[in-house]
Amino acid sequence: MNKTEKMLKELTEAGGIPGYETEIRGIMRGHLKALGKISQDNMGSLICEKPGKSPSPRIMLAGHMDEIGFMVKHIASDGFIRFTTLGGWWDHVLLGQRVSIITRKGEVVGVIGAKPPHLLSPDERGKLVQRKNMYIDIGASSEGDVEKAGVRVGDPIVPVSEFTILANPKTYMSKAFDDRVGCAVMLSSMQSIPAGKHPNTIYGVATVQEEVGVRGASTSVEMVNPDVAIILESDIAGDVPGIKPDESSTKLTGGPSLLLYDARMIPNLKLRDLVIDTAKKSKIPLQFTTMEGGATDGSVIHLHKHGVPTVVLGVPTRHIHSHNSIIHRDDFDNTVKLVNAVLQKLDKKTVDDIKSFA
Repeated sequence: MNKTEKMLKELTEAGGIPGYETEIRGIMRGHLKALGKISQDNMGSLICEKPGKSPSPRIMLAGHMDEIGFMVKHIASDGFIRFTTLGGWWDHVLLGQRVSIITRKGEVVGVIGAKPPHLLSPDERGKLVQRKNMYIDIGASSEGDVEKAGVRVGDPIVPVSEFTILANPKTYMSKAFDDRVGCAVMLSSMQSIPAGKHPNTIYGVATVQEEVGVRGASTSVEMVNPDVAIILESDIAGDVPGIKPDESSTKLTGGPSLLLYDARMIPNLKLRDLVIDTAKKSKIPLQFTTMEGGATDGSVIHLHKHGVPTVVLGVPTRHIHSHNSIIHRDDFDNTVKLVNAVLQKLDKKTVDDIKSFA
């Protein structure tokens, strides 16, 4: 594996569901400490300051380090574990998947189960199995066995999935690309942009609890107080069976995506156009996306104080919010290139113009 692949493997295989980001935060801190001064808000989001030619404008690069997961809700007398979700899961993708319960004694691996198809009636077979009818089996036979393993109500549960390079060596599969790929773009950008050569100060931010209501973004933006924000995300790739072009036209190898609209934010138009013009001039492929049923950290960041011009750039990702999602290396690299090119243009004059609405 090359350096980027090793980083993606490390980031995606780490555990870090909302509110339980300890492991991934430690890894992110390790990468960021060589890049600038690190601070942390009281929610656990990390902030890395990388000075440039000028202390202002202040540019916030944000990617959320939490992933969707679960939490132990109830331990039954027969040793089976009921769980609740943290983040947006579709029940259909849960059955038969391995999970790891993070306990005080270490990790306890189990599998999500339900009534097997052999025992289902014809009517039951035609219906989606609801999460309330699922359980986690860790091989225990009693509540006491579960307690001996160290499992308690409230323990976090993380999907189990290894980072894998697929048949096309430029395609990668793993859990948690939403949004470890955004964190990786932020790290790669801050590593590659020449130190002290950008006309601004960059704040690389790894936020927490995005998947349960963009909570870390709400607090970290207070510490950064940015003039401009670039949100780095995964985006829903529509190049799979069952998705129509008018639902999602984003595809792997098509380049980074620029979010034109979501349920809680419309990007600043001048900043949006700057991204479009920069991509064209730099010959970086760019796709456009909308998201009517969701939002990003940008939803609260762009409303900070008097308002913060904000855009969202995404790496196209197949099968997000599941145990296994897929990205393409070219899209990742082009996202880093575009972020760096835009950062070099965000000097005081340009940012003042972006804010002017003139």
